[in-house]
Amino acid sequence: MPKPAALSAPDPATTPAPVAKKLPVIHRAHGHERQDDYAWLRAGNWQEVMRDPATLDPEIRSYLEAENAYCQAVMDQWGSLVDDLHQEMIGRIKDDEEAPPTPRGPYEYLSRFEKGGQHRRYLRRQRGGGPEELLFDADAAAKAHNFYNLGGFGVSPNHKLLAIAEDTQGDEAYRLRIKNLETGDWLPDSLYPISGNFTWIETNGGLLYTTLDDSHRASKVWRHLLGQDAGTDELVYEEADGAWQVSLAKTNSRRFHMISRGTSGSNAVYIMDAGDEAAKPRLVAEALTDVYYSLEDHGERFFILTNRDGATNFKICTAPIAAPGAENWQTWLADSPTCLIEHMELFDGYLVREETERALPRIVVHDLASGAEHSIEQAEAAYCLTHFGASEFDTRVTRFSYHSPTTPTQIFDYDMATRERKLVYSQEVPSGHNPSRYKVERFFTTANDGAEIPVTVLRLADQPLDGSAPLFVYGYGSYGLSQSAGFSVTRLSLVDRGFAYATAHTRGGMDMGYQWYLDGKLEKKLNTFTDFIAVSEDLCQRGYGRKGEVAAMGGSAGGLLMGAIVNMRPDLYKAIIASVPFVDVLTTILDSDLPLTPGEWTEWGNPIEDEAVYHRMLSYSPLDNVVAQDYPHMFVTAGLSDPRVTYWEPAKWVAKLRATKTDNNCLMFKTNMTAGHFGVSGRYDRLIEVAEEYAFVIRAFGLA
Repeated sequence: MPKPAALSAPDPATTPAPVAKKLPVIHRAHGHERQDDYAWLRAGNWQEVMRDPATLDPEIRSYLEAENAYCQAVMDQWGSLVDDLHQEMIGRIKDDEEAPPTPRGPYEYLSRFEKGGQHRRYLRRQRGGGPEELLFDADAAAKAHNFYNLGGFGVSPNHKLLAIAEDTQGDEAYRLRIKNLETGDWLPDSLYPISGNFTWIETNGGLLYTTLDDSHRASKVWRHLLGQDAGTDELVYEEADGAWQVSLAKTNSRRFHMISRGTSGSNAVYIMDAGDEAAKPRLVAEALTDVYYSLEDHGERFFILTNRDGATNFKICTAPIAAPGAENWQTWLADSPTCLIEHMELFDGYLVREETERALPRIVVHDLASGAEHSIEQAEAAYCLTHFGASEFDTRVTRFSYHSPTTPTQIFDYDMATRERKLVYSQEVPSGHNPSRYKVERFFTTANDGAEIPVTVLRLADQPLDGSAPLFVYGYGSYGLSQSAGFSVTRLSLVDRGFAYATAHTRGGMDMGYQWYLDGKLEKKLNTFTDFIAVSEDLCQRGYGRKGEVAAMGGSAGGLLMGAIVNMRPDLYKAIIASVPFVDVLTTILDSDLPLTPGEWTEWGNPIEDEAVYHRMLSYSPLDNVVAQDYPHMFVTAGLSDPRVTYWEPAKWVAKLRATKTDNNCLMFKTNMTAGHFGVSGRYDRLIEVAEEYAFVIRAFGLA
């Protein structure tokens, strides 16, 4: 059988690449000038476009659609590869998959996909069994929309009402509706646009919710009482600082609402009696720079997880509920220099901690009565262990999941007293999965400054380490988000074709503790990029691939990572996937009117006020550093309704790359015209986008 042709651009004589017109705009700051030839791609009515994509300027739409047509022309050369990959991925998904039931009060709540369904149906039955009652059919609701995401789902404390939050544009602006579960009727109450975040008042008489301002920031908390006109809802809390956003949650006991005002790395929490329809927020502790805290209640005291007072990897404190101010915080569990406490959850008799040490997770169960504690760990080289908790406070049974790059997801109910675990869910792979075919490896790469960077590799067990195999490296490295070593039905499509799939746990995440995050932000942001390059080079030296034959992928802030490394070391990579990439970094962070910019200054710095920050960001901003050089094959994506990385960032980047790069490698750009940051909705449809990206990589390496 002949080897497939390598990736190539269409014949420019018959299918020319789109050429964006240049309308130079000069940006000035701190006495420095930058020329932006493609500023016109930013719609002047961008807020309106997010809500209604049909309002996009026709000239901008024409350019984006021309790029989409060109991208499709490239993919048309691949024959059935995208469809083959899509069907292959679908074959690994159980068609009628069902989540394990969650007991709460007199009911067990569950959800499942019906055969062929793209979205879940939500049901319940009497605890212990009995006939099922359909609460909401998201699959049926989705059929009326090009995009559909159920962002919030909450049954009232008395189990008689259901509130849902729906996004039908991909812009993450949700509409809240309420259903009477006894009659099946929808109440006239309708709240829009909300962030998707809400909590029920324990009296069952209403709820709290957060709304979005004109810049798409969650800035206000409201109280809605059932039957009340939304225009008369009471404003409970308003955040005046555009750099901060608000969110809502409840303590596990359901005794308190929690309003958190936060920005990157800092927050403050207000508590409200969840059983009082007239409750007012009460501040726990003032916000401090680079200090974060969360809390749960138990009896007459709060347990508080915080990095206050230099507890870099977080400690747990207690304080009286009657006087919860920071001056009354007493250390209950001190911080560790090597072990990060990521999360805690309180039950009537137990405190459960999720911890990470050297990029491996564990769950620790502490008996509040006896003080005894034990941990749940696994023996694989790399794995993902997640504590789900329970929907009830007075219980000794909690829930956790386990999976690894070779082990499909298993969910266990765990008796915290007896330490017995009961398997309640095991992910099926209908097309078959043999873990022994694969090998998972975890090792550490030495960075330029001596730091040890964790690397996780999934490959075929018999793959030789002689540099002959194609190598795929994934990275992110921002906002303290760690990269899990979990199971994926999609990445097997690469590994089964001989790719070694590596994850670089670079600085900027919290894989090695909170300091790992601090060492990859602000003035240390360059570490994220050089870490990824060091991992790529080390993998080649170890025989997983070879220089110039490496594929790399990152999305959102991980797309910034892709943009930076491709400017710094284009010779190292053969193919780059940049999904909704944050690449016009400096222009965006200089614009305080954009949805997320003010809140981003604690992550990247404020280039408006600080000239040093301006020049530092200028030094790595992908768009600003495009130069006349050869670049790898590149596949770039965007979402027209994306409020996180606006569509014009990747659009401008691609336009500049087309006009500047010196190679004939393939540059593909696809904008989803009916979705936002997270792509299309629907469990099967979203796999089409993954199939397209993987097909791009497979063709770049000339593989079937």
